Amino acid sequence: MNALRRFGAFWWDFVVGDDWVVAVGIVLGLGGVALLEHAGIPAWWLLPLVVAALLALSLRRAIRGS
Repeated sequence: MNALRRFGAFWWDFVVGDDWVVAVGIVLGLGGVALLEHAGIPAWWLLPLVVAALLALSLRRAIRGS
């Protein structure tokens, strides 16, 4: 059980890392892409916009020091 817990902790740290806001934003962006594609709307453009917005948000938070 200890090995399974360490494996899960590794993946949690790898995916979430230091900024859980970015991880949640990426998950929401992927969900938005899935919803748009399911509706028949081309959604290739959504994820790059989400990533750019999250990068700007992350940099602004880092510069402010929070």
